[in-house]
Amino acid sequence: MMMKKWAFQRNSEPKTTSETPTSSVLTILMSNLNQSDRRPIIPMAHGEPSLSPCFGTIQMTADAIAEAVHSAKFNGYSPTGGLLPARRAVAEYLSEGLTNKLLPDDVFLTMGCKHAAQNILTVLKGSKSNNILFPKPGFPYYEFLARSCHLEVRHFDLLPEKDWEVDLDSVESLADENTVAMVIINPGNPCGNVFTHQHLKKVAEIARNLGILVISDEVYDHIAFAKNPFVSMGNFGSIVPVVTLGSLSKRFIVPGWRLGWLVTHDPNGILKQHGIIESIKGYFHMSSNVPTFIQGALPDILGKREDHISSKNVNIIREAANSCYKGIIDIPGLSCPSKPEGSIFIMVKLDISAFKDIKDDLDFCVKLAKEESVLILPGISVGLKNWLRVTIAIDPSSLEDAIKRLKSFCGRHSKKSKSVECWLDHIS
Repeated sequence: MMMKKWAFQRNSEPKTTSETPTSSVLTILMSNLNQSDRRPIIPMAHGEPSLSPCFGTIQMTADAIAEAVHSAKFNGYSPTGGLLPARRAVAEYLSEGLTNKLLPDDVFLTMGCKHAAQNILTVLKGSKSNNILFPKPGFPYYEFLARSCHLEVRHFDLLPEKDWEVDLDSVESLADENTVAMVIINPGNPCGNVFTHQHLKKVAEIARNLGILVISDEVYDHIAFAKNPFVSMGNFGSIVPVVTLGSLSKRFIVPGWRLGWLVTHDPNGILKQHGIIESIKGYFHMSSNVPTFIQGALPDILGKREDHISSKNVNIIREAANSCYKGIIDIPGLSCPSKPEGSIFIMVKLDISAFKDIKDDLDFCVKLAKEESVLILPGISVGLKNWLRVTIAIDPSSLEDAIKRLKSFCGRHSKKSKSVECWLDHIS
């Protein structure tokens, strides 16, 4: 008897675009490292400060976890959406910068910020004709989630010449009767920008006029270190319904703990009226809950946080942003439209015409890894071809070394270096 052909098969390999998982690009870069290079690898492609010793986890957070575990009070299952004391702690923590104070019922605890994003995009998928607006450049994980939910993805531009503000005209031109939401990331990943109060209000007004939800990823909310203070999109919930996403990971340097939150800002009750709140709750009935011992520690972590430690980390990032910006703008072939003001990233523009043997941003990053053991993410991974996304949250000494290696690499591949070599050959 002939066996029936197996019906399952793997998906085709993604091309290297903004649809390619960042982890896949990192795998490509890692596979091109020169194993004989004895210098340390400098990781500037992945946003994880916990890899650098200068960003140590705050001891108080570890103590709070240990106390919660030893208390034996948090060994059971968590209720849907999280323990009430934990949700109350998040509501009070986030309310510090908000006009309309939050209630525990506005807060849903998640397995990190990605889980929060997965929840709200799943809720919004609706019919197959629905679409959602994402920033370009942006965080590619949102696109994978949206497509898995059968949401059509459309991109509005961020404007580098205007400190990466949202191109509001492009938002209006992209939206139609099937658009359900727009996503912003503030402080910005990958742009390192911080939106002003005035600009966020304009975003809220545009979204209200279009009848769409605003989803604001605020995982870097505490890392704003320049002229623009961080303002939560939640302040504009009275203009348009807003969902904010956040987590413990970056402020407390504990990304592996996987504790995040989805918070609704909707004083006019529009989300409840349209069944979104019930759908969010329904999703949590189908998904895993945050470990209860981490929830048990949350009131202590958020209520007794050591802000001087957090400020120290932000100061390190501020100095890194200044050093990186000054170092990069001094390298021929590279430019930065603006100095970073928040988060842990900077976007760098590549002038491909300045190099004699570099095809594009991916080629640049692969050769940089191979020749200098420096890992930087090509801009195509976040939606902008021939740009680079550079992570600045690394040890200051490593950052200094990275700038030197980057300068050496660009000098070696510069068209000008070839002219100099020819000139030297001519006079010798």
